[in-house]
Amino acid sequence: MILFDLKCAEDHVFEAWFRDSETYDTQAAAGEIECPLCGDCRITKALMAPNVARSSETRDPAQAAQMMRQLQAMHEEITKNSDDVGEKFPEEARKIHYGETERRNIHGRADMEDARALDEEGIEFGILPPLPKRRDN
Repeated sequence: MILFDLKCAEDHVFEAWFRDSETYDTQAAAGEIECPLCGDCRITKALMAPNVARSSETRDPAQAAQMMRQLQAMHEEITKNSDDVGEKFPEEARKIHYGETERRNIHGRADMEDARALDEEGIEFGILPPLPKRRDN
């Protein structure tokens, strides 16, 4: 296993494990790697010294599976109990914050520029990392 520091086109840096360098190259070329902060698939390797794990250092698959189940449950709970406003999230969050529309739970998408602006306005929101794409093969 090999750990890479990766970077999306929005300059978010994150780590990801791959079986080998070729696996990373294949997944990156296919757009299968997403930034956990913004969902961008335009991913490149960040400058780093690769960390190659020996078999005794690999992560416990049961622990990783448990973390994925928790993330999935969080996604399900949020989407079940909120309205999906899609790309209109910043606009709808402002309307709610400033009392222009009824207060309700919403979820949707916002780029980092919009997220910074909402934060500067004192509008409370959270960032939920996207779920990895499932491979059912």
